[in-house]
Amino acid sequence: MHEHSRLTYRIALTKIPGVGDIIARNLLRGMGDEAAIFTESRKALLAAGISARIIEEIKRPALLEEAKREAEFVEKNKITPIFISGKEYPSRLIDCVDAPVLLYYKGNADLNSKKIISIVGTRKATSYATDFCETFLRELSSLFPDVIIASGLAYGIDIHAHRTSLKLGLSTVGVLAHGLDRFYPSVHQRTALEMIGQGGLLTEFPSGTNPDKHNFVRRNRIVAGMADAVIVLESAEKGGSLITAEIASSYYKDVFALPGRATDLQSAGCNNLIVNNKAALLQSAESFVRQMGWGNTASKASSAKPPIQRELLLDLTHEERAVYDALYSEEMQVNLLAVRANIPLSKLFYTLLDMEMKGIIKPLPGGVYRVV
Repeated sequence: MHEHSRLTYRIALTKIPGVGDIIARNLLRGMGDEAAIFTESRKALLAAGISARIIEEIKRPALLEEAKREAEFVEKNKITPIFISGKEYPSRLIDCVDAPVLLYYKGNADLNSKKIISIVGTRKATSYATDFCETFLRELSSLFPDVIIASGLAYGIDIHAHRTSLKLGLSTVGVLAHGLDRFYPSVHQRTALEMIGQGGLLTEFPSGTNPDKHNFVRRNRIVAGMADAVIVLESAEKGGSLITAEIASSYYKDVFALPGRATDLQSAGCNNLIVNNKAALLQSAESFVRQMGWGNTASKASSAKPPIQRELLLDLTHEERAVYDALYSEEMQVNLLAVRANIPLSKLFYTLLDMEMKGIIKPLPGGVYRVV
C-alpha cells in the first residue's frame, strides 16, 4: 500500500464520529489493519460486529476526503505521524487503555528513551516552585544527561520546566492540546520552535483543532502515560495537574509532589497528594533517583548473590519466562517491562507477584524489577 494512502486511512480512523480510542483499537483488532476498515464491504464489517451506525460513518465519502487533506498537511509540514502499531510509538503509553491510535510529532527526541519524566503544576507558579525546578533539573541533568522532560507548554510550571531543560541541554517534549498548525499560548512560540530542535512537540489532534478546555484534559493522559513518573511541583486544591496525577496513578506510574507549608494555598494540592498517599514526597533529584531505582547500586549488589537454581527455572510459565528473559541482563521499570515481555500490565502484575514469591525477581523502588 502507498504510504500516503496508509496515512489517509489512519487519520480517517481517528475522525469517525462516535469512535474513540478504545473502539478504534477494537476496529483494528477486528479487521486486521486500518485499510480493511475502509475498503471491506458493509457485509464484512457487519460480520465483524461493527454497528450499522458506525458503518454508515465509515462509508461516508467526505470522511476520507477530510483525512486526505490532513495527510497532505502532515507531509507538507514534515510532521511525523506515529501510529499505535509502529515501533516509534511511545512504549510507555501503548498499554494505557485509552492511548491515542495516532500521534503527530515534530522533533528529534526518542519517545522511547530510557528515562522520561513529566513535570506539571499550576499556571500561577511561585518562586518557591520555579527555584526548586531549576535546582532539581540541574542536579538531575548531571546524573542523567539523557533524561527527557515532558510537560504541556502551558503558563507557569510547564513552560518553566521546558525553558530550564533547554538551558541545561536536556531534551524536552511539549504535549499539545491542539494541532501542529499553531502555537498556544502564542507567547511561547519561540520556546516551542527551540524545542523542535532539542526535544519535540507531540499531539493527538489534527490541524484546525482549537485549544478547547476539554482538549487539555485529554492531553493530560499523554503527559502521564508517556513518562516513567509524573512530578507535581505546585498545585492549589484543584487544578489540571492533579488530574494528570490521578491519571498517572491509574496507569501504575510513579507520582511525586513537592510539599509546601501548611498555610500555602498554592501547595494545598501537592500536600493533599502526599497526605493521601497518592504521591511520594519530592525532596531532591538524588532522593528521586533513589526512589525510582535509577541508581546502579542494586545491580552491583546483585552480582554477589548466588544464581537461581536451574530446576526452578524449568518450572516457569510462558509469561514468567518472558519476564525472566527481559530482566536477565538489566533491571527494568514495569511499564517498559510490559512492552519487552509483551504482557498486558493487568496480567503482568500477577506474574510479577508469583515470581517474587518464588524468589526469582525482586522489586525495587520506582516500580523497577530485577532478577535475584
